[in-house]
Amino acid sequence: MLITADGILFPDAEAPAGGWVETAGERIVATGSGAPARPADEHVSGILIPGYVDVHSHGGGGASFVTEDPDVARQALAAHRRLGVTTMVASLVTGTMADLKRQVGCLAGLVESGELAGIHLEGPWLALKYKGAHPPALLADPDPDAVAELLDAGRGAVRMVTIAPERAGALDSIRLMVSRGVVAAIGHTDADYDTARAAIDAGATGATHLFNAMAPLRHREPGPVLALWEDPGVYLELILDRVHVRPELVAFVASTEPDRVVFVTDAMAAAGSSDGDYVLGELPVEVRGGVARIAGTDTIAGSTLTLDRAVRNAVASGIGFARAVHAATALPADYLSLPDVGRIAVGKRADLVALDQELFATRVMQGGAWV
Repeated sequence: MLITADGILFPDAEAPAGGWVETAGERIVATGSGAPARPADEHVSGILIPGYVDVHSHGGGGASFVTEDPDVARQALAAHRRLGVTTMVASLVTGTMADLKRQVGCLAGLVESGELAGIHLEGPWLALKYKGAHPPALLADPDPDAVAELLDAGRGAVRMVTIAPERAGALDSIRLMVSRGVVAAIGHTDADYDTARAAIDAGATGATHLFNAMAPLRHREPGPVLALWEDPGVYLELILDRVHVRPELVAFVASTEPDRVVFVTDAMAAAGSSDGDYVLGELPVEVRGGVARIAGTDTIAGSTLTLDRAVRNAVASGIGFARAVHAATALPADYLSLPDVGRIAVGKRADLVALDQELFATRVMQGGAWV
């Protein structure tokens, strides 16, 4: 299929420009600016961007990835796909080891079929003080043998683990994860600066939703925030829903490290759905006015954000369009080493999203087919 568009955001471009993309099967086989050498099979109005890549999401469309039913996970995938997300990593929350093994085993099948790009374990190896929406009784020290057992249950599908590096066994567990090709992300942590630096030295390369659920940045106690922000090898997850972090702060971080900021949703089941009462893992969650909180508390429980809205929020906050899209496509792909997605380039999977002038998705292509 030869497709032309009013504008296409090619890799490293500062702005969209008129051009064309040719696909064959699931892949992009040629691209170019200007007019193609032969008549196009189809013209797309608006701007073509790569499919969004969400590497931290717990669900959407009323469904959760915390499940042992693959069809429930597919419901969540479909809710995000219609908004332009063509690559999704499923995030789990703290549970018993037996429950996590079953959930990981279920989702691994969707990774093996190509429906999911991987699994993210957000828990149980988190700090009690910054547990967020995780049941405190199930938090644990990361014994490397237990970590290996859970990774084995995923049959190679686990791509990322969030860990509090101050917990006993954490540094050895980070080294184990890295040796298995798993991204270790520092988060839900009360670590001081030196402990966070030790975790980075051990191989951690991610910051799970920077600023949220971690010790704050103070002038005498900079904590994990400074250690993560200053290290050029660490990707910085940010939730740009105007609730988790002030958009001005997101814009400032992006201005200092434009090639390391990764937009994530941390979405729960209510994303792409309505306000109401939900469950995240074992905890009841109330969603009111689009904000998810543990029932009866002020504690934020994930978000109702979708990546398309994160990009619109970014542009409204003064982040350039190309940079905003990059943070929702190419950079998350780089973060989790997903080489086939995130860019409109020869050899990549043909994942395309057409945006209108308001930056809403009007059409979505996944693997060379309009879906």
